[in-house]
Amino acid sequence: MAKDRNSEDYFGPIRRLLVGVLILALMGLFLIWRIDSPRVERFRAAAIDKIVPSFDWAMAPITGIANLISDFQSYQQLSEQNQDLRRELQQMKAWKEAALQLEQENAKLLGLNNVSLDPQLTYVTGVVITDSGSPFRQSVLINVGSRDGIIDGWPTMDGIGLVGRIAGVGQETSRVMLLTDTSSRIPVTIQPSGQKAILAGDNTLTPPLEFLEDTSLIRPGDRVVSSGDGGVFPADLLVGQVALDNNRRLRVRLAADYQRLEFLRVLRAQPHEEINDPGSLLTPETEFFGPAALTSLGGTDG
Repeated sequence: MAKDRNSEDYFGPIRRLLVGVLILALMGLFLIWRIDSPRVERFRAAAIDKIVPSFDWAMAPITGIANLISDFQSYQQLSEQNQDLRRELQQMKAWKEAALQLEQENAKLLGLNNVSLDPQLTYVTGVVITDSGSPFRQSVLINVGSRDGIIDGWPTMDGIGLVGRIAGVGQETSRVMLLTDTSSRIPVTIQPSGQKAILAGDNTLTPPLEFLEDTSLIRPGDRVVSSGDGGVFPADLLVGQVALDNNRRLRVRLAADYQRLEFLRVLRAQPHEEINDPGSLLTPETEFFGPAALTSLGGTDG
């Protein structure tokens, strides 16, 4: 206890003395710093030049923290800019998709207006309002019907190729049976060989060719058009191109874009003349001079 009391008696006055000296030094420094004199100003400048550079090591953590805060703020700004760019990119993708759809729609409309067909064929353009396809039936509905003069059996096309035929007419709508339907059978001609065949729908976008005369004359890529046989379709309507499947079976890659059927052209095909009297197709009856005729003539002469 005595030792602790002696230590306190010894360090107490020294502590008070140091505090007093520090206070006097600070007061003197304050007074010197407040004196407006050229000599004192030079002293202050010299003191700053000597003391301040030596505090670089002490300012390093503060400088590092300040740089870290600045970098974090920059990161936040970059993150916000990145989010803005992502939103703009999503909007641009949406605009791009809309532009592509409009471009395709425009191309189809232009195709419907510019496709060269038989000048005797006129047409009515309808909009596809619903797709009623199923695993067993491939058809669509269009917004033209009997009020527009549509007749059952007329062929339909998109801007490029044959799509199907009218298979049901209402007052304001019509049903189009597609070439891919299993009930569809149309006669076609394969160019340039001129081979005849039947295009049979099988619920795929590449229906097969049946009843071919000579398959050796047909090559993949040959053009397939309607033949006009049987009065089902007008002749020379583009159907597609010949293709080979994995089983080496001849099929047709349809020219029409079945994935994007939006507008269809209904061709006003002229009905074929009905023949009620097949005998009238023969040449007029000719007088033949047979034995009976000669006998008759001889009897007359006699």
